Amino acid sequence: GSLERRRCLYLRTGRACCQMMEVLLAALILVCSSVSGGSAGGYTGLPALGGIYYYQYGGAYSGFSGADGERAQQLDQHFYLLKLPIARAAMAMGGCLLVFPCVLILVGVLRVPWHFPAWLLIECTLYVVIAVGTVPALYYFFHSLLSVYNSSVCKDREQLYQSKGYQGFWCSLHGAEIAAGLLACMAAMAYLLSAGLAVRDYRTVHEQKQKPLQL
Repeated sequence: GSLERRRCLYLRTGRACCQMMEVLLAALILVCSSVSGGSAGGYTGLPALGGIYYYQYGGAYSGFSGADGERAQQLDQHFYLLKLPIARAAMAMGGCLLVFPCVLILVGVLRVPWHFPAWLLIECTLYVVIAVGTVPALYYFFHSLLSVYNSSVCKDREQLYQSKGYQGFWCSLHGAEIAAGLLACMAAMAYLLSAGLAVRDYRTVHEQKQKPLQL
């Protein structure tokens, strides 16, 4: 019973709270990334009778006929394939960022840092590396997206839909992609905070382990 209580106490520490926040941010990044690459259609809201279901059931092509309809489908498929690698990479990153703090929470609950204090320094190093690596990852994410939106496929697609009176197919970043970037920045700050807390906890554990020797 006392062992279980000591393990549960870890979930009330500052480091555990940061790690749970990192889990939440990673889950939101994963959701936003899946939204970014989830549909080739431009409809994203119920007021426009849109969404993935409306697009998949053919409603998005109700204003097209003949060659224009085939052209719209081809452009949508090509545009979807251009964005797919970026979305998959972002989802993979979100998945890794989701698993990492979950593993650290388990390690903390099992009191590994108390028995092996050097683990906290390893944890700190990993946090700093991930936080610094988030910067080039974000650059690649937005640079790749802007390259897709500036491509001739996106421009032709936008013009074709606008010629039929459709809105929502603009060649620009949408809300889910911007939100994914902002969430990644928040996650990087949380990682730096966790790195600082890991160093603090290392000093605390080291001091507590030295007290019996001094006595």
